[in-house]
Amino acid sequence: MLKKIQKFYNQFLQPESAEVVDTEHQLRLAATTLMVEVMRVDDQKTDEEKSVLMNSIMVRFSIEQEEAAVLLSLATEELHQATDYHQFTSLINKGYDQQQKQMIIEHLWQVAYADGELDVYEEHVIRKISDLIYVAHKDFIRIKEKVRNT
Repeated sequence: MLKKIQKFYNQFLQPESAEVVDTEHQLRLAATTLMVEVMRVDDQKTDEEKSVLMNSIMVRFSIEQEEAAVLLSLATEELHQATDYHQFTSLINKGYDQQQKQMIIEHLWQVAYADGELDVYEEHVIRKISDLIYVAHKDFIRIKEKVRNT
């Protein structure tokens, strides 16, 4: 796992300082891992969900498809090793402001609605993540409605 992360750093990130790159990479990985969780929670990974997830990663982090694919692979591995969401949400709480957190929630809703159906488990996971990263319930609902009506 560490070799893959190091390869990702070396291939895609040109550090101004190792600490800045490490923090940014951890935030990207944490956010992507949560998006993967929403995609997989209903046990139905559709092509639409995968496509929206890849697009969300590329848009959110302004990266190319190859880098997004590597990040997605790392996030999937991280998710398999994780026991809870705390390791991801605590990073997001430290590294992102409220607007950035709301953008993550928007991306989670986009993944959930990608297949045209909102599964109860998807909504539960997004609600839990929203609570853990301190996004207000009114914003949670507003973002959900925005994505659903798009």
